[in-house]
Amino acid sequence: MKCPRTLLMLVCILASAAPTRADLALKPGESLTYRVGWGIFSHAGEIKVTARSETNDHTPCTAVTTTTTTRGFLSRLFRFEAQSESVFERGTDRMLVHTETSASSKKKTNIALEFNYANSTARFTDFMDSANNQTVSIPPGDPMDLITSLIQTRSWNIKPGEKRDINVLFEKEIYQLTVHALRFEPVTSSLGTFNTLVLEPRMEKTEPKGMFKRGSQVHVWIAQDDEHLPVKFEVEFAFGAGVATLVNYEPPPGAAAAE
Repeated sequence: MKCPRTLLMLVCILASAAPTRADLALKPGESLTYRVGWGIFSHAGEIKVTARSETNDHTPCTAVTTTTTTRGFLSRLFRFEAQSESVFERGTDRMLVHTETSASSKKKTNIALEFNYANSTARFTDFMDSANNQTVSIPPGDPMDLITSLIQTRSWNIKPGEKRDINVLFEKEIYQLTVHALRFEPVTSSLGTFNTLVLEPRMEKTEPKGMFKRGSQVHVWIAQDDEHLPVKFEVEFAFGAGVATLVNYEPPPGAAAAE
């Protein structure tokens, strides 16, 4: 059954590091909830992204947590739960620590990546298999995890025909994607109808890996209003597409919710 695999890939893709990156696009107290659909499974899973304030070694930080789970009928066929957390230093918005855990009927993962920007290295720890532990190099630019990277695009000032590079973290690898702005397009969801900018990340400057090597495509729809919410994500495969649609948004304290 390929639907569960598609859900996992969609979780992983949910792809900004430039010489002058904007402030972190998620503020403490902000929350976005997505319903994941695949073919006849209109509610195959749920993805929730939340941001909160915390202190890391006496340093004020913003922690971004992403939780994912299968839902509905699919959850009885394939139970999957995952949580990742990225901790960003307030002020510089650099990622200090990234952790991931997941559990399904066949596999469990528990990993962490701790960054040392002074040495341009990061320490990767696999708590399930210490043989995978290693120190990796950090390329120029500040990396983000995949979901935060794509949400970060809401802070960009980019128009159709333009493009921008981002550094994306996946487990212990950091690689570059080029995000292309394609067109403006309306999107209707339970939250209303949005005029959106469609973005497509592509692996052009490094040898394609994973789903990009297999020709899959990713698209992100960013609302062109005050909140610039990512209202939809889509991952296209040869055998279909997985779609994550924003169904609930909670703004940070003091901000108005999206209508």
